[in-house]
Amino acid sequence: MRIISVNVNGIQPAVERGLLSWLQAQNADVICLQDTRASAVELDDPALQLDGYFLYACDAQVPDQGGVALYSRLQPKAVISGLGFDAADRYGRYLQADFDKVSIATLLLPSGQNGDDDLNQKFKFMDDFAHYLDKQRRKRREYIYCGSLFVAHQKLDVKNWRDCQLTPGFLAPERAWMDEVIGTMGYVDALREVSREADQFSWWPDTEQAQMLNLGYRFDYQLLTPGLRRFVRSVRLPRQPRFSQHAPLIADYDWTLSV
Repeated sequence: MRIISVNVNGIQPAVERGLLSWLQAQNADVICLQDTRASAVELDDPALQLDGYFLYACDAQVPDQGGVALYSRLQPKAVISGLGFDAADRYGRYLQADFDKVSIATLLLPSGQNGDDDLNQKFKFMDDFAHYLDKQRRKRREYIYCGSLFVAHQKLDVKNWRDCQLTPGFLAPERAWMDEVIGTMGYVDALREVSREADQFSWWPDTEQAQMLNLGYRFDYQLLTPGLRRFVRSVRLPRQPRFSQHAPLIADYDWTLSV
């Protein structure tokens, strides 16, 4: 099973950069997009379909903000949108597809980079989502959360970490939240199951210097319930091609998706 996750920073500009033709060639079973900035009606456009895939979307109540989408080769048993709290549902930040024994979700957190209000919204979302994850881990099925979290968990997940400690995305409370999810709750960071290498980033500030010097952060994850740990085969964050400020996250699992 191959799952691809990518924050597109708006699906229309990403498509103009070749996103769909690249995705069509990747042989993925499920593709999770974040920050589509498009309504479900707009995503019905034939130009945004992938041959051989079902497309599902959750849009924001606020135009041109947020939104997530999911392409799947198999038609899921069920598709669930929203998390039941305003910080998620108002901005279309969550969509889940249920298959046999496993659910795959696409998730977008607030970036926290746009001032104090945005950062406070992010902390509220993180608190609410932690309660949700705590409940989910008690269920008798596996989960894969493809999340654009805007949190670099460890020092090796950000370039020049000492200089970033007061920057949203690497603040102590954000990293402590990741410690809770991955440590206390036992969720699995798929990339770190197969690699401890540094400088594997998924987001870069939109400046020429940041690109040239690889001044990046690892903001994008596939988080798994513990029962999937042994099925992780490979995970990679290719720097090219890029369709937004984020790199695609490609994970292969020794798991056959079925309904």
